Amino acid sequence: MLTFPSTAAVGRIMPKEAFYKRLTLSSEIRGNFVADVKRIVMEYKLASDTINITKGEEVSEILVLSIELKKQEMDYRIVENIARQNAHKLLFLLKFGNKGQLALYYNKLYKTGWMPLADINLDARGLDLDSIWEGFIEQIAFKNTDITIERMEGLSVEEMLNKQDAIMKLHKEIAKLERLSRSEKQPKKRFELYTRLQVLQRKLAEEKGE
Repeated sequence: MLTFPSTAAVGRIMPKEAFYKRLTLSSEIRGNFVADVKRIVMEYKLASDTINITKGEEVSEILVLSIELKKQEMDYRIVENIARQNAHKLLFLLKFGNKGQLALYYNKLYKTGWMPLADINLDARGLDLDSIWEGFIEQIAFKNTDITIERMEGLSVEEMLNKQDAIMKLHKEIAKLERLSRSEKQPKKRFELYTRLQVLQRKLAEEKGE
């Protein structure tokens, strides 16, 4: 279960109306907000005065919000809009029944897969709030992928995320070429597809450091 020091606990229920009335939302997203979200709770405030750690140059506090859902399949644009239109760094715990997933926004929304709430864990590691936030990004953005942090040692978080995006794009292109190759009847075109596939597979291996 996601836990942080008791000194950082808040446990304050935040009325849904206070959220979606302050946000600039399309009518569709506003409707989905009402339909998808059951309750929002500010669970923790991670700051220098709650966890005895230094402020960062960019991050002064991190708020942990749990969002209890009415259904598991939600409109993730809700979470993205809350994060983008809030001055604080936000860590989200999305909950439905006994399952949950973690999410945060860093240029785009990153989230883990759904898992039992009891299995959700996140390490608040670092010397200041900047490094703790970067650690959250790493743990969430690279969870359930074939990309390991160790292989990207020395890269910034921004560089690691760009590399991950490149790897995911290559995976999609390879999968597409494999489908085309299986269905192609003409030997010449099939060979061309196979050649392009080999090039992409080599690029993928290079990006992954293999």
